[in-house]
Amino acid sequence: MENKLGDLSHLFVTVFLSSLCRVMVIPAITDVTMSALCPGQDECSLAIYLSGVQQAVVGAGSVVLTPLIGNLSDKYGRKALLTLPMALSIIPLVTLACSRTTNFFYAYYVLRTITATVSDGSITCLANAYVADIVSERQRTSAFGVLSGVVYAAFVFGTLATRFLSTALTFQFAASASILGVIYMRIFLKESLPVGENCLTEPILKRGQGDTGDAGDLPAKQLELKTIPSLGDLISLLRTSPTFSQAAVVAFFNGLAVGGAEASLMYFLKARFHFNKNQYADLMLIVSVAATVSQLIFMPLVAPLLPEEKLLSLGLLVGVTNCLLYSISWSYWVTFLNQVATF
Repeated sequence: MENKLGDLSHLFVTVFLSSLCRVMVIPAITDVTMSALCPGQDECSLAIYLSGVQQAVVGAGSVVLTPLIGNLSDKYGRKALLTLPMALSIIPLVTLACSRTTNFFYAYYVLRTITATVSDGSITCLANAYVADIVSERQRTSAFGVLSGVVYAAFVFGTLATRFLSTALTFQFAASASILGVIYMRIFLKESLPVGENCLTEPILKRGQGDTGDAGDLPAKQLELKTIPSLGDLISLLRTSPTFSQAAVVAFFNGLAVGGAEASLMYFLKARFHFNKNQYADLMLIVSVAATVSQLIFMPLVAPLLPEEKLLSLGLLVGVTNCLLYSISWSYWVTFLNQVATF
């Protein structure tokens, strides 16, 4: 496993830099948006509306483009396709690194909406695929765990950096980290798949023994999954797999709730408790630490004791409680306590 992690070290650095620049922007973008759209005010319905529209467009675009990019990476290689979303994510950051006036903000908004349809989700998707290419099936869980740890580390360092940097330096540092990530990836990261070969050393998903040929090769039926699925294929999958269709419904409504909360939470805290960049960073730091403790300590203890359905129900209940406590919070310290309690 140590040798495999050594092979993945350049991927971990790439993911760290990519995640770092994304996280750094989050605490600062609310103040920039408010200053550009509603200067001198703590409430701005236009900012919430534009944020919601952006999330809707990015979400719809990601549904289409992320599977497409994943399938293209099977043909042209993970590294080649990873370059596209990472390079595109530089453009909006450079825009706000230059200036944060109203005109530059609108330029950032349009560029971010367009580029995020490609970059949001694709980097994580391709990073996981890269790990699956390199690591054997029995070691993938550990490797995915290390990759998640790298993302959490970027979350913590990015939040701390934003806490102590000015708004201008935050965007300049994020843009520099994004550019450095692309350069590092192009120089040091090796391609995990030979270009033009649609194969893994071992399949990501195991089928029953009856689904493999005499020589143990993957059947033609499984290889067809490498092609880009059509709308009819997706509808057929929903109809023929009750478990998948039920999980899809739960994921849809949970994503709808999370998306709505994310689009308005920062502005709610700004209007109600006059939060600024530093307080957003403090809140996100608590989130990252609590999430890390939850994943590394709480989940390994609870997961063997509860079935997956119970864990899912528990997670959904915690999410509902989180939103409810935010809506009735009467002091700023309730929001911080809420984050600790619900993780």
